[in-house]
This record gives sequence, C-alpha cells and structure tokens, in this order.
Amino acid sequence: MMERFDVLVVGAGPAGIAAAVTAAECGRRVGLVDDNPAEGGQIWRSGTRLPHAARAWTQRLQASAVVRFQGWRVFDAPGPSVLLAERNGADEAGTAGGTEFVELHANKVILATGARERFLPFPGWTLPNVTGVGGLDALVRGGLPIAGKRVVVAGTGPLLLAVAAHLAERGANIVAVCEQALLGRLARFALQISGQPQKILQGARYRMAMRTRLLTGCWVTAAHGNECLSSVTLRQGKKHWEVECDYLACGFHLVPNTELAALMRCSIEAGFVATTEQMETSVGNVYCAGEPTGIGGEELSLLEGQIAALAACGRPGELRKLVDRRKRMLAFVRVLAALCRLRPELRQLPTDETIVCRCEDVRLRVLRDRSNWREAKLQTRCGMGPCQGRICGAATQFLFGWDADSVRPPMFPAAVASLAAAGPAKNPVVTESDETKENV
Repeated sequence: MMERFDVLVVGAGPAGIAAAVTAAECGRRVGLVDDNPAEGGQIWRSGTRLPHAARAWTQRLQASAVVRFQGWRVFDAPGPSVLLAERNGADEAGTAGGTEFVELHANKVILATGARERFLPFPGWTLPNVTGVGGLDALVRGGLPIAGKRVVVAGTGPLLLAVAAHLAERGANIVAVCEQALLGRLARFALQISGQPQKILQGARYRMAMRTRLLTGCWVTAAHGNECLSSVTLRQGKKHWEVECDYLACGFHLVPNTELAALMRCSIEAGFVATTEQMETSVGNVYCAGEPTGIGGEELSLLEGQIAALAACGRPGELRKLVDRRKRMLAFVRVLAALCRLRPELRQLPTDETIVCRCEDVRLRVLRDRSNWREAKLQTRCGMGPCQGRICGAATQFLFGWDADSVRPPMFPAAVASLAAAGPAKNPVVTESDETKENV
C-alpha cells in the first residue's frame, strides 16, 4: 500500500496532534502516523482525565480530515520524503493476523516522536514489579489494581509527583517519593518558574494528593526480592534504610526519541534535534517539534507543533507571534534540565553483576573494559536486542559517556514481509565491513 500527503506527521502526542490539525486547517492533505492504537501519546494517554486543552485538540483532530495511521510503527526512512511503516493486523474477532505494510510519501515531514523515560541500572532493577514511573502509571490506567498496594516512587523530575498523586487517588499506599535532587535545587527551580503560577499550583496539588512526604536528595540503591519485589533500600545523605513495598516506580527524567531524525540525517546537537526558530531541521522539508528538540512539557510541545505546521504550509505571517512566545518559553527547558541533572553517586549503583542491557543480559563487568558504544555492541551485543539500545543506550551514556555513533534501519524489529515489500531499492545492500560484522 502507498499513500501520498502534502504533510506527514510522525507521532500523535501533543506536538503531533497540534501539527496535524494546524496543517489540515491550512487546507493540506495530512497524514498522522503513530505506533499507539489511540492518539494522545504518553502524556494524553487513554484513560486519563484530560485537561481542557487536550480535549479541545483531540476533538479538533477527530473533526479534521487528517488521515490517521494509529498502531503503525515507522521502521525505515529510505529518503527524506519517504517513510516505511508496518502494523500487526487482526481480524474482526481481534485474532492476530498478518503484518500490514505501508509506504508513506510526503512533500513535508514533521517529526513529533516524543520522549521516553530514562532508566538507570541498580541491583534488583530487573525484578518483577520494578517499573518505570510512567510505566506503572500506564498499567494502572489500563486496569492494574493498585488499591492497598505499597508503592515507592523514585528518580527525578516532575513526573514523580504527578504519578504519585494519581496512584494515591487510585488507592495506593505511597510509602515514599524520593527525588534525587537536593532541596536547594528544588527551591531554585520553584523560584525560577515563579512567573508561571499555573505550574506551581499544579505541583502543589500533586504534592497534597500524594499523601506522603517528599524525600529530597534521596534515591534507591537496591531492590530486593526472590521471585518478585519485596523491599527497596533507600539512601539519603549518609543514611541507608530498607522499606517494604509491592511496587517500585523508578525513572530519571526523559530521553528524547531522536532515532528517526538521526536516520533521516537531521543534525543532532547535545542529544536533541537541532532546529531553526521555525522548527526546520538541517534536512530540507523536514521539521521537528516537541520533546526531541528539548524537554519542555505539554504547552511548549503544542506551540512547536503549530509552528512546524505553519512553516511547512508556508504561512510566515502567522508565525511571528508564536515564534516569539516560544522564545520566552524556552527558559523552562533549561531550568528543568538543571533540576533533573543526575548526581554522580548514581554511577556507583550497579555492581559488576548488575545487568545493564536487559535484552541481551549484558552485565556491567563485561562493559567496563570497552571504550565506546560501538565496541560494546561488537563484543557484547549490548544494545542489539529488541529495544535497539533505547534502554541501555541512555544508561551507558550516563555511566561511561558513550554516544550512539549510528542509527541503521530497521529502527525496530520488522517483519520479513515488510522488508521484502519495501523492495531492494529501499533496502540497499551494505558491505560486510559496514554492517555484517556488527550483527554477527
């Protein structure tokens, strides 16, 4: 199957929805592709009591002429105007069927691929019931019973308070909320965003709803249990103590999803996609909006999605006010990054036997003598499992300072049928020195 669009948006979170709706309202034929079955991304996830802005944007999307590919995953970009995607089909009864393939062509592409949680390894982090902060929240929204369960929420960033508040509302017993940043850094953060009272009020509401004390300068050093999590060890300063719990939700802020942008040869600077003030990337006719350009939250993502769409549709007269507003909001990106800067003690958490790459069961001891990410992949298969380094890549970047030196298709495990449907022209043969040795 092949589809052609004036504007193709990848990612149906706030930035992607805003971009798709804005471009469609400019009279363009617009496609929106996302690997989730429903729009909203991680932040406007199904089951969430959506704020007014979210409801308004999703209603505009549903009323628009945007062609939506929900549940489709982009796995290759053989050119800046061609994306390849697949999904697992199902019959009317919901029984899994064959894999479907689509080739998407567009005059302009807007990347709004969002971000994912950063996980850091520590002893016991692979135990059942140890999850990401957003991961546990998603499970509960999907129906996981949490009432009466003892939960520790730990890591860094505003998501800790939001998730702790939501879990408490669902009846969870929040044993502890542990923020690795010191109280002084939190105080500076609050002072720096004093001009944004809505964010302060939101944080205060979360703080009251979670029904437990926020422990600052505190983090998990180990999780314990036999077949399932039973307790965790916490550290605050020189103090160590163990608390019993049924779940540990642990996440260390967010990592931007820049893999597709890198595959399309967009410039990546300091871990983020580099753009102009009109959200143009270094590749012609390719734009980027939302978290891949800088972790700044829902409001900034919505704004960048609109800017990218207006720029892609050639509407410079409508851009100026939005661009000026974005410049003022970018200060929050820097302030949030400073708050969530990881403390060096976290590098000492994993032991030699701690698994770093969960897909390939690679332990820390076999990584210590490697000099870079590529060597680690070649010699240990770290980063070569189903997640393609999305978990261990961020961990090793923090632990060793390694950066991924390349992104190759397919970006995700893809069906042979999809690779065959793409054709040889879109999957060029590479030499053994380029690829084969790395995958042996």
